[in-house]
Amino acid sequence: MALKDLREYLDLLETNSCLKKVSYEVSPILEIPEILRRVMYKKGPAVVFENVKDYPGWSVAGNLFCSTEILKKAYGVKKLEEIGERLIKPALEPPSTNLTGKIKALGEVIGFGRYTPKKVRKGPVFEQEMNDSNLLQFPAFKSWPEDGGTYFTYPLVLTQDPERKITNIGVYRVMILDEKRGVIHWQLHKRGKMAFDKSREMGKRMKVAIILGGDPGLLLTGASPVPFPFDKLLFAGIIRGEGIEVVEIDGLPIPARAEAVLIGYVDPQDLHPEGPFGDHFGYYDAPKDLYPVFHLEKVFMRKHPIYFGSVVGLPPLEDAVIGKAIERIFLPILRMLFPEVKEVNLPEYGMFHGLAIVSIKKRYPGHAKKVMMGLWGTGQFSLTKTIIVVDEDVDPNNLNDVIFAVSANVDPQRDVMILPNTHADVLDPSTKFAGFGSKMGIDATRKFREEAGKDWPKMVETDEETKRRIDEIWEKLGI
Repeated sequence: MALKDLREYLDLLETNSCLKKVSYEVSPILEIPEILRRVMYKKGPAVVFENVKDYPGWSVAGNLFCSTEILKKAYGVKKLEEIGERLIKPALEPPSTNLTGKIKALGEVIGFGRYTPKKVRKGPVFEQEMNDSNLLQFPAFKSWPEDGGTYFTYPLVLTQDPERKITNIGVYRVMILDEKRGVIHWQLHKRGKMAFDKSREMGKRMKVAIILGGDPGLLLTGASPVPFPFDKLLFAGIIRGEGIEVVEIDGLPIPARAEAVLIGYVDPQDLHPEGPFGDHFGYYDAPKDLYPVFHLEKVFMRKHPIYFGSVVGLPPLEDAVIGKAIERIFLPILRMLFPEVKEVNLPEYGMFHGLAIVSIKKRYPGHAKKVMMGLWGTGQFSLTKTIIVVDEDVDPNNLNDVIFAVSANVDPQRDVMILPNTHADVLDPSTKFAGFGSKMGIDATRKFREEAGKDWPKMVETDEETKRRIDEIWEKLGI
């Protein structure tokens, strides 16, 4: 049975000794973010602040993604890869030729329907309709001293493609300007920006809902790089193991068990500078562009609402756990696209798009470079700045093994590929222009003769007979 909402998730965290409740009064302006960072640098736990300065009636939760182990329990899986396998299972199983097999296959397709959103007439998020809709009533964070204001740092920004009505949910930070306006920072390559551009071409305003809080499957969906046209609400159901309950408001499917929902619109003609903001690279992301202004129209929320805010900065913080969870979930999908891929590591200090280490079963000359270029053409991997490819017997998660492979197997002139003048992560502080930079691929595999111009030397190995003999007498040696 899937967890229904944030409150059930908090109960799970508490039952597993992964939650700390704080009754001392603290402020969401700098203080709560500082506490959350200190706690997360010590590897958790999650925290609920029950006495939030200047915001009576509110609780604030943070560090909800404190470990991948608690996420496995939250999603009811033994390994997170099972979630990705749910998505691709029909594609991996060859069609059966007998009647029993065909009926079973049909059942798999029909069973996929259990992940689709479930329309309901009402839900807890509508317990209160606020007559005076006001963005300033929420305990939004100011995470760093030079941030441009207070921010919703983990809002689930819900939009629909104006042509096909496919739902997107993205975690796009929102800088609060005043009671009725906020600035949505959806970056150039994000699905929210795609829908906004379509609305602008059509000369239309676009309806937007900002969802605050939700069950752990919905929360992780917001950060997941699900390619268009896959519906994000359906993906939330796949993570949860069952469809999410939604209520239609102003034409938008609103998660019925969120903590709060803010409904409004963006106007293609109304743009505003956003930032600065201390982001996950550990630098302030200064204003570089204009972003759409969210105009608030309605607010609904639960009684005794819980606000969830995340904090970012120098790694590893909560977003490192989120990134590792996404890595595991999407690994089966990646292996389906690239069967040669054995393992992937997106190191927590690589900050999502900075570095990927990939091991492959190498079969032919140039295979590593083929994988690099394939990954750079695939989804969010297109933003990865550096890709290191190693052989299948090298564990990408053992950085010492990776360092050895790079040091022993790489001739920089031959094995380092620079891809200049291409798109990049908008937040990358190293680029001259936002969203435009270069990439590097490092082929750290052992080389075929066609690649090296010689036979690759044989690696040293212990003589098996000697190894057996020493194993037998090892305890007698007294070492």
